[in-house]
Amino acid sequence: MTTLGTPLSPHATKVMLLGAGELGKEVLIALQRLGVETIAVDRYEHAPGHQVAHHARTITMSDPAQLKALIEAEKPDLVVPEIEAIATPMLQELEAAGVVKVVPTARAARLTMDREGIRRLAAETLALPTSPYQFCDSLAELQAAIDAGIGYPCIVKPVMSSSGKGQSKIEGPADVQKAWDYAMAGGRVSHGRVIVEGFIAFDYEITLLTVRARAADGSIQTHFCDPIGHVQVSGDYVESWQPMPMPPQALQRSREIAKAVTDNLGQGLQGEPAGLGLFGVELFVQGEQVWFSEVSPRPHDTGLVTLITQWQSEFELHARAILGLPVDASLRNPGASAVIYGGMEAQGIVFDGVDEALALPGTDLRLFGKPESFSKRRMGVALARGADTDQARAVAKQAAARVKPRRA
Repeated sequence: MTTLGTPLSPHATKVMLLGAGELGKEVLIALQRLGVETIAVDRYEHAPGHQVAHHARTITMSDPAQLKALIEAEKPDLVVPEIEAIATPMLQELEAAGVVKVVPTARAARLTMDREGIRRLAAETLALPTSPYQFCDSLAELQAAIDAGIGYPCIVKPVMSSSGKGQSKIEGPADVQKAWDYAMAGGRVSHGRVIVEGFIAFDYEITLLTVRARAADGSIQTHFCDPIGHVQVSGDYVESWQPMPMPPQALQRSREIAKAVTDNLGQGLQGEPAGLGLFGVELFVQGEQVWFSEVSPRPHDTGLVTLITQWQSEFELHARAILGLPVDASLRNPGASAVIYGGMEAQGIVFDGVDEALALPGTDLRLFGKPESFSKRRMGVALARGADTDQARAVAKQAAARVKPRRA
């Protein structure tokens, strides 16, 4: 039996989110609907999640001392990493000492905080199909890896980044220096290390939201949402839709790969099944063939579409699962999402055309409330439901185009 307390009382159930961007904000809202006391932590003040949580805290989460001091002071029941740039060895230390429980586990947070940990787990430990790859610590190593077998075209990414930052495609020798410099500028932290991947001529890529949740008998069951199709530009998602039609064999293989990865990441301190929550598993698909790409142990940006497609969005699924509650991952209707960019460098921008966007039938918006806009910063998302995904995609893009960010 799961017991939840009352917020701001001595018996409150307290959850701390490390990362309070637009995805964390929706998780916080889902937790609060279940009566959970929430603590939103981010590296800058007035982050989206700060604006809705019971408590807002600003620290450098990659600093082990700051992270340890905050967790010991707040004493949350659960710590939920929502970004990659966190001092995960400290989380492992605190979890092992019994100070706090990390979602899904501190080990999962460490392995997925950079592309090296998760790629080696998938390809070398679990023997899952992936693109050919090599890790490089210098421009010379990058060139050597390409020459030795990775070949052209190929993809270069920092080992730690988010939303496609620092990712680029190399078509030939003239692009190598530029790709290295872009990766160095785009990493979440200064690391000086990249992964170079051979290019797979896939038909499409999907996000398979995979949920580990507790059943009535106490066992952990794996649930799958319908696959999400998406378009990326320079590694950053710009639109997504659900469901993505797939051949039955490819869908079954996708689920097998996703379960293998999430079962492993869900292992507790002694190898027992423990880790609960939602994982965003990214896969490449060509015909009936499927390759593992990446996994995030948290809601995925392409999964914003579930706010309009599922009975329980990915954020509600995550909140329920980590609290040990039953989940329902079923689809309600087809739908799509389209990103709204800031389009400028400015503080406290305003948005025109919100009424015009919402006048389109079956639409909704999320404006994230980020205090600072950049040209390619995601400031909101338009959502649309439809009779099918083609219709929903067209309406979502139309709604996003009607929202016009501008300086106040």
